[in-house]
Amino acid sequence: MSCMIGVDVGGTFTDISLLDIETGVIKIHKVPSTPDDPSRAIMTGVDEILQINNLPYSDVQYLAHGTTVATNALIERKGAKTGLLVTKGFKDLLEIGRQTRSSLYSLFIKKPEPLIPGNLRLEIDERLYSDGSCRKAVDKGDVSKRINELKDNSVTSIAVCFLFSYLNPEHEKQVLSQLKEEYPGVYISASHEVVPEFREYDRISTTVINAYLGPVMKRYMENFKSSVKQRKIGISPYIMQSNGGIISIGESVQNPVRTAMSGPAAGVVAASYLSERTGFKNMITFDMGGTSADFSLIENGTPKISIERTIEEFPARIPMLDIHTCGAGGGSIAWLDAGGALKVGPESAGAVPGPACYSRGGMLPTVTDANTVLGRLNPQNMLGGRMTLDVAASKKAIQSYICDHSSLSLMEAACGIISVVNATMTRAIRVISVEKGYDPREFTLVSFGGGGGLHCCALAKELNIPNILIPPAPGTFCSLGLLVSDVRSDYVRSMLLEAKADELSTIGGLFSQMRKEGEEFLIKENIPAKDCRYDCTIDMRFVGQNYELTIPVDMSELRADRFDSIIRRFHDEHRKKYGYSDKKAVVEFVNYRLTAIGILSKPEFKKLGSYSDKTPVATGHRDVYYSDVDKPGLYDTFIYNRTDLLPGNRLAGPAIIEQMDSTIMILPGQTADIDPYGDIIIHTFGEVE
Repeated sequence: MSCMIGVDVGGTFTDISLLDIETGVIKIHKVPSTPDDPSRAIMTGVDEILQINNLPYSDVQYLAHGTTVATNALIERKGAKTGLLVTKGFKDLLEIGRQTRSSLYSLFIKKPEPLIPGNLRLEIDERLYSDGSCRKAVDKGDVSKRINELKDNSVTSIAVCFLFSYLNPEHEKQVLSQLKEEYPGVYISASHEVVPEFREYDRISTTVINAYLGPVMKRYMENFKSSVKQRKIGISPYIMQSNGGIISIGESVQNPVRTAMSGPAAGVVAASYLSERTGFKNMITFDMGGTSADFSLIENGTPKISIERTIEEFPARIPMLDIHTCGAGGGSIAWLDAGGALKVGPESAGAVPGPACYSRGGMLPTVTDANTVLGRLNPQNMLGGRMTLDVAASKKAIQSYICDHSSLSLMEAACGIISVVNATMTRAIRVISVEKGYDPREFTLVSFGGGGGLHCCALAKELNIPNILIPPAPGTFCSLGLLVSDVRSDYVRSMLLEAKADELSTIGGLFSQMRKEGEEFLIKENIPAKDCRYDCTIDMRFVGQNYELTIPVDMSELRADRFDSIIRRFHDEHRKKYGYSDKKAVVEFVNYRLTAIGILSKPEFKKLGSYSDKTPVATGHRDVYYSDVDKPGLYDTFIYNRTDLLPGNRLAGPAIIEQMDSTIMILPGQTADIDPYGDIIIHTFGEVE
């Protein structure tokens, strides 16, 4: 037997999906995460799922994982000691930043400390003009002095970012060559290699993040690769990127900033793959784990990509799936503010000590504790019976920290915790939909993550989303995304040009350069030419605007007779996003982007069998408190086992569906159908014929 393994590292659990390539059968497994060294949980999970299924390591033909190493290093400020070489006069740009502020009228807002302190930001007396021509050449003696200063400060990584190097990288290349010669072994990150793009602050910030994370990622990847090799797994693992594609370990070490949103990206990729087989082309993804909840929008089967993103408040100008994260997970801690108002998150109990009911030393009330008190979770059947919940500990935590300091009863406090966290997540969905011109009523909510099933019905009801789709293994869904991803690499060029038909030939030349780089990358990744694809876009704006719209183009369109079609697409997109478009205004071309995609073979998921017209048999019933209904209170609720549900089954709420990796709660008045692949389709407003 040959198998594929995908691993997703979460804040509380590490999820593993194993696919039998021959039969299409998927096996899932979960192990507690090991935040001190994520690779320990990864390899423990791989070991256990192979042992459970009696498979040797030699059967593993594919291994990929999403990593939180880069994100955690930024959050905890545990990156490398990094130096910065910049054009003379610009060493403080990293600290000055941009004019925009996160809170314009707050006098006490704290900006994040730069990743590189002032004494390690050194200037090189060189300069290019704005057209990329040389004004002052690099002085090798000056560079040597700066290198010696960085040596004296024992930096292990160096970022290099010169003015206008996106137009002409020659000065950066000279300094890189000198660094390799005079400071061997140091990690180097140059802006023309990381993000050769217009906008100085964003470029320097992205380059610095890359350098700061480089040695950390290199050390982690070497340990991970060694662990894989020790087990005689004969393939090289892949790593998930923030753009929804995978890359080899070597590429991830060169560009660790690309992996900053690695984990959440895998779930969006899996949902996009799901859209092909279900016919739901417009989706809002909802991934609720132990620490946070992630939301993204898929339009016509394609996830949205964003360039304007920040990572821990630092701009990172690389293509990422447009994922909005909020501190609303199962481990999010409930607390009372100074005025006595109930708050939830963003602090989380995480994997250790975890919610109070986990009996791992946690004493503070969490969302999971609230769900436990309300009867929504089966205390005897978590993780397929491998874990029990201490209901008394949940009650004690909520009573001690919430009820004893307010007028709320135990049930009121538990319902309040759920209401607050649901309100936080509802706002997050509005950010990626309503605020960007999309109507949630035209989308399907795809719910996954260990906690998603308990909250999705309430969120859909609040936002008038008609249908909810829950895949067969929602708690490990992100790890499934790692099995259906393609190899991707992004390239960009910047050149500000007035939008004229005769400029398209110049732009075509830029795309040809990037395509050549993409072809070389895909050859290195062993992708045959027939499986290669190249997607092109142009960032466009009205002259004077500060932000661009990304417009898809085909390389064959870059000729004068197709100019009007490209401009028309820009105006249509501008009208959709901003509500207007001025066809008389001058349009400007800014950035030119190409994505090289190596299409990998995907597993084929087989239908579960013929349709059944039988109502599923419940395994039991219990009283569950519902607060998100017209008449809140205790409802006698039938309990179903997910493995007992067959295609064609229909059930009506109130109902609870339990499985190893998740619990799903269907509200009174809602109905659910099981499709041919075992997906649960919940109809938010009742029966649908």
